Amino acid sequence: MRISSFVIPVAFLLLGLTACERYLLGQNASDDATSIFDHLWQDVHERYSYFELKGIDWHEVGDRHRERVHDGMPEKELFSVLADMLNELRDGHVNLTSPFNRSRNWGYFQDFPLNYNQGVIDRHYLKSDFWITGPLRNQIIDSVLYVNYRSFMDEISDAHLNELMERAQGLRGVIIDVRSNGGGSMLNAERLASSFTEQSYLFGRVRIKTGPCESCFSSWNDMRVFPRNGPQYLGKVVVLTDRTSFSTTTYFAEMMRQNENAVLVGDMTGGGGGTPAYGELANGWIYRFSATQVVSVEGEHLELGVPVDFDVQLLPEDEHEGVDTIIEFALSLFE
Repeated sequence: MRISSFVIPVAFLLLGLTACERYLLGQNASDDATSIFDHLWQDVHERYSYFELKGIDWHEVGDRHRERVHDGMPEKELFSVLADMLNELRDGHVNLTSPFNRSRNWGYFQDFPLNYNQGVIDRHYLKSDFWITGPLRNQIIDSVLYVNYRSFMDEISDAHLNELMERAQGLRGVIIDVRSNGGGSMLNAERLASSFTEQSYLFGRVRIKTGPCESCFSSWNDMRVFPRNGPQYLGKVVVLTDRTSFSTTTYFAEMMRQNENAVLVGDMTGGGGGTPAYGELANGWIYRFSATQVVSVEGEHLELGVPVDFDVQLLPEDEHEGVDTIIEFALSLFE
């Protein structure tokens, strides 16, 4: 059974199976504030992958924040400076973690409408008799199989997919709801996408940042979906996404967008197309930032999110009545 979706250089293989895990560790710096700052700035300078795409002048950012740093400053003040500098990358895969705080940039979803209500789904769509097939909660609604998947961190096994695909046979279609799914394992995304195609197909390309210059990248490598060995569903599939569909969920959305039998409904994903590299500072704080680029077949960066075929928002008046506007629209596509 062929599952891996792309063949890439050895350095990238250290990603393992997860789009949100480390591939390299940076070197430690001395434990004074200025050296810690300089180490972090330099590592990001050499390995962060989206300066050009986002129009960020990292030298200017570093000069401005370095003025706030001096040896012997309180550690929480240093943390604040480093976090402020990293936040200028506007990247949900960028964090600084200390024993007392973890910096994060959630602008990819916080500035957008909420398009997901778990209570409405539980009460009015999954109800009390839904099936729990591993991490895939599923219910048949009007001869359509509705599948709710909360996190790609939760493993999907072949046995789970066998049961799900068998249940889908003879139905009008399948809805896969990955709204509010923050990502996880690429293997799970590949396994799920492989259940809906008879042929392998290209869904994107990936490259790694290899140095500080704008052109310092590895060559592009193909990313593919391969059909699974086992039961499949080859009818119409609707994938539901929103701005909190991030990282591996963005990858999955693009895998399905390139499937001729699938359409995307809801809001575009939150992005998160760069796989993080990790490093450790001399004082033990851990940081991460995007060190790869992934583009679609058309050359669009997944970092910016995957667009939907039908832009549908969850209407407050529907939500108040226990109706999910997005699910209802998806169901109407099978009529």
